[in-house]
Amino acid sequence: MAAIELILMQRVEKLGQMGDLVRVKPGYARNYLLPQKKAIRANKENLARFETERAQLEAQNLKRREEAERVAERVAGLSVVIIRQAGDSGSLYGSVSARDIAEGCTEGGLSVSRHQVVLEHPIKTLGLANVRVVLHPEVSISVVVNVARSPEEAEKQARGEAIGPTEEEDAYTLEVGGDTDDLGSAPQPDV
Repeated sequence: MAAIELILMQRVEKLGQMGDLVRVKPGYARNYLLPQKKAIRANKENLARFETERAQLEAQNLKRREEAERVAERVAGLSVVIIRQAGDSGSLYGSVSARDIAEGCTEGGLSVSRHQVVLEHPIKTLGLANVRVVLHPEVSISVVVNVARSPEEAEKQARGEAIGPTEEEDAYTLEVGGDTDDLGSAPQPDV
């Protein structure tokens, strides 16, 4: 399979900067770069058009990057609380996805789509996690995602306190637990 040559219309992470000629696999070009307008095919007409519009494209990119930097400064240190049900060990019933984080950011005052949230793997346990949100190909911020069972537990986690069983669960354990030494010894009949 032959590689396809493209001109990047914006910076693409791990690939190149705006204006670079790159060779990529056909599927990556056809399914991601071309539909999202991150690149155009490298032929004579497109090369000539890109060179004539280069100054204008770079100015637009600079303007969008400056806007993204202002937004990043305004929402620096954003923390998102996500309430989920979880087992006693702290594992979630399900997971927290990029969509959940994007919705939490929007509620917190930062309007982002799920495509802007870079989540290496879904969050499957309670606790704090740092997630990267890409505002512009050259500007990203770190958002703290606080996954908890309740708002009170989220506040404890934010303060750095360790979370364990709730007070009701402790009371239940004490009430039911009792002395378990006698459970294994059934009365033996006299022979």
